[in-house]
Amino acid sequence: MSNIKMEDLVNYAKNYGFVFQGSEIYGGLANTWDYGPLGVELKNNLKKAWWKKFIQENKLNVGLDSSILLNPQAWIASGHVGGFNDPLTDCKSCKTRHRADKLIEDQTGVIADGWSNDKMMDYIKENDIVCPNCGKLDYTDIRQFNMMFKTSQGVVSETDIFLRPETAQGIFLDFKNVQRSARKKVPFGIGQIGKSFRNEITPGNFIFRTREFEQMELEFFCKPGTEMQWFNYWKNESHKFLLSLGLNDENIKLRDHETEQLSHYSNATTDIEYRFPWGFDELWGIASRTDYDLKQHQDHSKVSLLYLDPVTNEKYLPYVIEPSLGVERLFLAVLSEAYTIEDLGDGEDRINLRLAPSLAPYKVAVLPLIKKYHKELAEEMESYLSKFFTVTYDESGKIGKRYRRQDAIGTPFVLTVDDDSLKESKFTIRDRDTMEQVVLNKEELIPYLMEKLYY
Repeated sequence: MSNIKMEDLVNYAKNYGFVFQGSEIYGGLANTWDYGPLGVELKNNLKKAWWKKFIQENKLNVGLDSSILLNPQAWIASGHVGGFNDPLTDCKSCKTRHRADKLIEDQTGVIADGWSNDKMMDYIKENDIVCPNCGKLDYTDIRQFNMMFKTSQGVVSETDIFLRPETAQGIFLDFKNVQRSARKKVPFGIGQIGKSFRNEITPGNFIFRTREFEQMELEFFCKPGTEMQWFNYWKNESHKFLLSLGLNDENIKLRDHETEQLSHYSNATTDIEYRFPWGFDELWGIASRTDYDLKQHQDHSKVSLLYLDPVTNEKYLPYVIEPSLGVERLFLAVLSEAYTIEDLGDGEDRINLRLAPSLAPYKVAVLPLIKKYHKELAEEMESYLSKFFTVTYDESGKIGKRYRRQDAIGTPFVLTVDDDSLKESKFTIRDRDTMEQVVLNKEELIPYLMEKLYY
């Protein structure tokens, strides 16, 4: 990981086609981002990696794709309508709005989760926590701000509904459907990837905190009394998954929530934090949610969500362990980790995006050594390789410059077509990180690349 500044990372992401500002030709819309040709590939690869690890390879878990719009009663039952709030305060001097808990955390490092409004305001005053925008210490009283986006259903706007602020509730509503149809026995998990929406008071740090985002969530149902065993299991599995993506363990730390910091539904929570360009911040939350959600939905819907143990004939509401990960935060962590500037000596350096090969937007780049002579075969090889991998083609400029372009976007292998390719069907493969080259026959290419690219 380089010591890249956030501003430089944003510029890099835009210049190379990872992330663009949303609605840019109209002056933009604050806190909206579009994922360009490279960004969408990286994002999809992260989602594929999560799905492979937590659903495909884990025999206990199955997938779901629940709707974004739920019956409004679901959000009343879950507590979101009445309690999905952030503490809001305004600077009286410059009118800037702030999350009170984040003001405290950003300026003192103290975690204010679970504090009352009065305790936060007293702490702000006692510690001279000034407005970061104007430097004044003059705030309005802290009030609670509900973060759910409200819209209407129907042509006459008769019914208020909400854009989901998390994917989890759709899983809880379908608990019995999935358990019955998939014939799953507790313990088992239901995972899904999908968009969520939160009207954040102070979004920022590029794509780290946005109002529209994607979540990768697993709700793991277990027998009461076993939840801490499974909590520790999923905490460990989540940590290992991050390491498998190439994140350095020195840039990762686990922070257990103190009792007073726990959400009302949780008896244990751990945040996996990553060292972003501005410092450590939450990447992944793992929570033991007890039976709160299933109980709430059972009580409000009047539909039994009890599980019948086929061995003991005992009926109970399962407890739930939830590892919840934001796609955009993982994207930013992986990009921050991979971005390096390497000194090659003699005053020359290169940008090298050291992504895990399986995450790279393009797995292989095909370059004709001399466009005039090698273009036709190079295009044939691009077509051939694209049946197996994401492939890009570049014929513009000197070969060294083209290598550097591929290094900068994380392409792990470059295939060069030269005279030997025309005469003997031999191709040079260059490794991004070592810059070493090997020569392979055409029939050796796919097995070689498959072995190198996928874990």
